[in-house]
Amino acid sequence: MDPHLTRDYRGLSFWHDTVPDGLERRPPLDGDIHTDVAIIGGGLTGLWTAHYLLARNDRLTITVIEKEIAGFGASGRNGGWCSSLFPRSTVSLERAHGRAAAVAMRRAMIDTVDEVGRVTAAEGIDCHFVKGGTLAFARSAAQLRSARAEVEEAARYGVDALELREAGSGDAGATGDVLLGAAGALGAVLDPACARVHPARLVRGLAASLERRGVHIVEGTEVEAYSQGAVRTTCGTVFAPVIVQATEGYGATIGQSHRDILPLYSLMIATEPLPDEFWHHAGIAHGQTFTDFRHLLVYGQRTADNRFAFGGRGARYHWGSAVSDGYDHSPKVFEHLRRTLVDLFPGAADAAITHRWGGPLGVPRDWHASVRFDPATGLGSAGGYVGDGLSTTNLAGRTLADLITGTDSSLVRLPWVGHQSPRWEPEPIRFAAANAGLLAMGIADVEERLTGRPSLAARVMGPLVGH
Repeated sequence: MDPHLTRDYRGLSFWHDTVPDGLERRPPLDGDIHTDVAIIGGGLTGLWTAHYLLARNDRLTITVIEKEIAGFGASGRNGGWCSSLFPRSTVSLERAHGRAAAVAMRRAMIDTVDEVGRVTAAEGIDCHFVKGGTLAFARSAAQLRSARAEVEEAARYGVDALELREAGSGDAGATGDVLLGAAGALGAVLDPACARVHPARLVRGLAASLERRGVHIVEGTEVEAYSQGAVRTTCGTVFAPVIVQATEGYGATIGQSHRDILPLYSLMIATEPLPDEFWHHAGIAHGQTFTDFRHLLVYGQRTADNRFAFGGRGARYHWGSAVSDGYDHSPKVFEHLRRTLVDLFPGAADAAITHRWGGPLGVPRDWHASVRFDPATGLGSAGGYVGDGLSTTNLAGRTLADLITGTDSSLVRLPWVGHQSPRWEPEPIRFAAANAGLLAMGIADVEERLTGRPSLAARVMGPLVGH
């Protein structure tokens, strides 16, 4: 029996466990077919591309090819931040592309948050979208200096509306108790350009809406290779004049893109629902996400049913860019996440952990996400979001739709269009570099705790991770 038919997709994550549909796998490809557009990958990049292509031309035939089920990968398992974050900082974008291009990218990302809210409302996709902003806590003198620097940097570009509230300043204002919520918080930066979402509800709802509009989604269909005009799969060949690769971290499993993207694992936990009184003291309102200014990234949200959904980096990179279900779980990392959550919010110490999960995200060599389309070959791609993909995928889908249909728009002139990242080095250099980078970020946090000053290790690593 095909193992996919009996797979427990609800066990992938808290998000998959709480979607309203049954997660039944759609039928696989049944032999060779012809279509106008073939999209490799049933995640948000591919589905948003299909959505906006139909908006440009509703006569197009579109086939989405997915190895598992729509939303199987990072699109369905992420932290649920529909944010304006882009993997490269604005300063880095300015150095590479100029000030005007950097500002245009920031405006596009901020607008994208509202675009996701608009489309999900219009399509009736109940993904718990609430735009409450992100709180980034500063819990040490070094982190507070980083918070001030971030707000000052944003002000120089005049696009982001970041707001810093410092403990004891007497101006807590709308943020109120948030400065008291995270233990030891000296301040917090509020970025309004972020919404809390349930990612699996978003991606599954988007797939269902596309099917109603005639998009053909085949699942349980593994892509073996693709080239101009054809995608060869285990179930037949899809012939199409336009082919879009939208596989993100899973691109490392396809020969052509094996060294274009590095699959780096991020893991998460979810608690049992907690009472409203707890959330009042924690200072996290519905619709808000949160983090702090440590270097080894953590991220969290208050879910619609009052749980913590909390995650972070720290899982090691695996030799040969391997992707495996077994890498989704690391007891050591899960326990580290639990301790970190309790350190931030001691009142959650007795909260039961109900779900533990993880998955790979896609990291390009220069941490620069990109959108590409070659009209001569009909081949396109988008990705390299480094974990900032929940909203960036929407911008990618709109941009690819304009590129494919030849629509002249401001989107096709954004600085990530046509960007080509260098390829990752072969092993063992790739293994050593990736895991050394993770180690360096952990060292940077320890260094700041011990010295109270901004980390030298983080300063050295900055240019290598998009800063």
